Amino acid sequence: MTLDVPVPEPPDLSNRGRPRGFDWEESETPGSEDFYREDLENLLQEGAWREGFEEWAEYTDLHEETVRVVDDLDLFQASDFYRDPTDDHLRFDAPTVPEDWRERDVTESLDSSSVSAINGELRDLGRAVHETLQNYLQRTRDTSDRNEEPFGEREE
Repeated sequence: MTLDVPVPEPPDLSNRGRPRGFDWEESETPGSEDFYREDLENLLQEGAWREGFEEWAEYTDLHEETVRVVDDLDLFQASDFYRDPTDDHLRFDAPTVPEDWRERDVTESLDSSSVSAINGELRDLGRAVHETLQNYLQRTRDTSDRNEEPFGEREE
């Protein structure tokens, strides 16, 4: 069953810190704090978010009411996409329902199993958008006159 909800705005990737799970030292990758989020945000706004979301909406098990809760918690906006400077690959961090969800009015209809399901569906959404972004990046490579990599060298 296809989910019939409006596509939320793509996440704003500006002004974000280091992605979750990064534990490398500054000296390991000098000058590589550029996660190319601005470039990725542009691709999300150009349609990658919509395409990925619509693909996810075709197979998600979430119901419209649950999607509204996810939106009210700003979890779609909390999705993060970035270039990993240690290996030059596109990555994503899927948000999770806040640990204090039981204390929030917006989540009163949820139970532990629905929270777990939401967290899994947010990972699935991240994967769908990640795949769509990779396709956009490949198209950028394929159509580039100079055959440039989308994550090329930048001046420090």
